[in-house]
Amino acid sequence: MIIRRIETFLLHVPVTGNHIADSLHQVTHWGVPGVIIETDDGRKGYGYTGTHGHTATDRLIEDAIQQTYAPLLIGENAHDVLHLWRKLDRFPPAQWVGRTGVLKLALAAVDVALWDLKAKDAGLPLWRLLGGAHPDGVPAYNTNCGWLSLSQSQLVDGSRKLVVEEGWAGIKVKIGSKDPHDDFERLAAVRHAVGPRTRMMVDANGAFDLPRAMEYGRRFEDLDIGWFEEPLWYDDVESHRILAAASAIPIALGEQLYTTDAFRAFVSAGAVHYVQPDTTRLAGISEYIEVAHLARSFRLPVAPHAGEMSQVHVHLAHWHPSTSLLEYIPWIKDHFEEPADVRDGCFLRPQQAGASTTPLASSMQNYSVPI
Repeated sequence: MIIRRIETFLLHVPVTGNHIADSLHQVTHWGVPGVIIETDDGRKGYGYTGTHGHTATDRLIEDAIQQTYAPLLIGENAHDVLHLWRKLDRFPPAQWVGRTGVLKLALAAVDVALWDLKAKDAGLPLWRLLGGAHPDGVPAYNTNCGWLSLSQSQLVDGSRKLVVEEGWAGIKVKIGSKDPHDDFERLAAVRHAVGPRTRMMVDANGAFDLPRAMEYGRRFEDLDIGWFEEPLWYDDVESHRILAAASAIPIALGEQLYTTDAFRAFVSAGAVHYVQPDTTRLAGISEYIEVAHLARSFRLPVAPHAGEMSQVHVHLAHWHPSTSLLEYIPWIKDHFEEPADVRDGCFLRPQQAGASTTPLASSMQNYSVPI
């Protein structure tokens, strides 16, 4: 499978209700900058990363794929995934300008496309190619009911519907209101609505300083919160360590970390309890594998970020034995040939060969951003 052509694409897919918000972000579309890698025998692998749908920055990711990585891939054997990942990740000019950020997102798309090709060539779904470990499915929790842009009544009604009518065992609620009392009232109302047996997590999206995070941690103990996600600025290892030591609520983080080294710093410091890698930020599957093994070596559970916003996470969750939960946000899942599927509270194992990253032709046509 000799690589002969690299093509990029960019989709902008409307989010739930055409608008959502957390403590720091307002989003109307989910951006899907992606790549198609084609080999000399006509096979195609698809990979993509995820953004908040800003065209100018999404174009930077496309340009990085075409201008930086495509010349390094043409003529290479697509089977040599780990060799190619290291070649691209250690490319000296790229190291100077992008050990995190745009170039990592671009490399993520490329690496996922290469793994998609490898699994397709083997005739296996990616999770089986890697050696799946969860034959009965991976437990799912739903974030799509918990946005800060929802009123308290919408939040409570949506959470109750998911748990009581649809049987979800876990939900996640966004926090970070201007008045902390609003957050606590919302959370107390949700806990009352879903009952004591429902797993309920909270997510501050990195908005708090340490004193506020510690205040929230104390208040959470009465609400039986499963984890406190991204309580502080994403790169602040020491403050997370202090919070983890002071609070009985487990800390979850990782979707904003770009390297295995960044994860190692948090894990070694005892600053995280639930490890949340994202292939779209971590330069793809190849580095995700390293992070998952790192977490297992410290006996920490892995809970990947957003199972269907990055379809490949469904495969990785079924592969790695430390995976405990997988997030469900159904914005883009129906734009792929094999969408992520949750039944009876668990993600089902994908069955088609590849990484479940092949977009529908109709979605490529209807949601592509014009050049």
